[in-house]
Amino acid sequence: MEISEFPALNATLNGLAGVLLATGFVFIKRRNITAHKTCMISAFLVSALFLCCYLYYHYHAGSKRFEREGILRTVYLTILLTHTVLAVVTVPLALKTFYHAFRSEWDKHRRVAKWTFPIWMYVSITGVIVYLMLYQLFPAGG
Repeated sequence: MEISEFPALNATLNGLAGVLLATGFVFIKRRNITAHKTCMISAFLVSALFLCCYLYYHYHAGSKRFEREGILRTVYLTILLTHTVLAVVTVPLALKTFYHAFRSEWDKHRRVAKWTFPIWMYVSITGVIVYLMLYQLFPAGG
């Protein structure tokens, strides 16, 4: 795989994590615990794979600057900043949520998951948006 293909891979992994999170949410609302558990573990693994690929890419390719100016730049940087800060917050929240689930501490699991789910979902969706803005919609020189 070429290093130039990693941004698309990373966006795909972020999107897949979002789909797994949303599907897991639907399953828990329908009381399908086994399917919920499968989706959430899969979302966690996909997100971990994303993080490995993301770090590998940026170690080898560095960062890419969003070259548009004005309101587009402000929108992009706002999305990027909130995405980055909340991505850092998601890691301990997800680990705490999983910890309570594996210990069958369902009340604690639900309390933390009410925060973890929307933040993790936001991070997954904005990860795709950052990719689209940086590489597809407004690429350098475009």
